[in-house]
Amino acid sequence: MIDLRFSTAVQMVLSVALADHDDFRCTSKVLAEGLGTNPSLIRKLLFPLSRDGLIRPSVGKGGGLRLGRAAERITLRDVYQSVTENKAILAIRDDIPRRCRISANINEFFDTVTGEAERAMLETLQRRTIAESLADILRLDERRRSRRRTGSQALRAVRETA
Repeated sequence: MIDLRFSTAVQMVLSVALADHDDFRCTSKVLAEGLGTNPSLIRKLLFPLSRDGLIRPSVGKGGGLRLGRAAERITLRDVYQSVTENKAILAIRDDIPRRCRISANINEFFDTVTGEAERAMLETLQRRTIAESLADILRLDERRRSRRRTGSQALRAVRETA
């Protein structure tokens, strides 16, 4: 089963960062609508993100969600570890009967392989901050909008010549 907590949590944190950047109010309802998901999933993910100081909720009139610290100081690794609670990325079967040389040694082998893979992934996530990720998203959005404008202009030109 594919675990979507990390990708959903990254989108949530980036949405809160965008709200801070553009100075608008972000709530769990706004997040649920933006993600097209159930508000209960948002609340479920907000708990560890709040507990770990990545998102700071405030209640009452004018309340909402803010980043718990500067976007430059939140890494994708922070988000990953918060919502997965340091569970192993790749699971090893522990119920394998030891009937041959493969089954007698497979867990030790996989411990090594999965440990290397997890370290590599976490190192990659550590190098990318929410601030950098938001900047990447905004650049992608500008490129998308520019292509749309260019496409619309080309379509108008075709219509005018027809």
